[in-house]
Amino acid sequence: MDFGSIVVELRKKQGISQTDLASQLGIHKNVLGRYERNEVLPSVEIARKIADLLDVSLDYLTGKADVQMDKTTRERILEVSKFTEDDKLHIFSVIDAFIAKRKIQSIL
Repeated sequence: MDFGSIVVELRKKQGISQTDLASQLGIHKNVLGRYERNEVLPSVEIARKIADLLDVSLDYLTGKADVQMDKTTRERILEVSKFTEDDKLHIFSVIDAFIAKRKIQSIL
């Protein structure tokens, strides 16, 4: 999916009008409409604001990430990335245990 389609989909999914999103971005709704129709691309600053307001990563918004993560998840992943390798192994072991548990539960 392209940038404009992703913005439209997320905006509608969250019940935000084009006018409201444009207002929050500090741009005219016609400009937002041009972004959504892929007639022009926003500046990095505006794209980042759009991503923040729609609670997705800039990578997701530009189609470079397949998974949509909420802000809390992204922040936690960034925090974990700062941990020591040993601490990361412990965290990943716990996550792996939860994943295995869910797989088993889905089979039963």
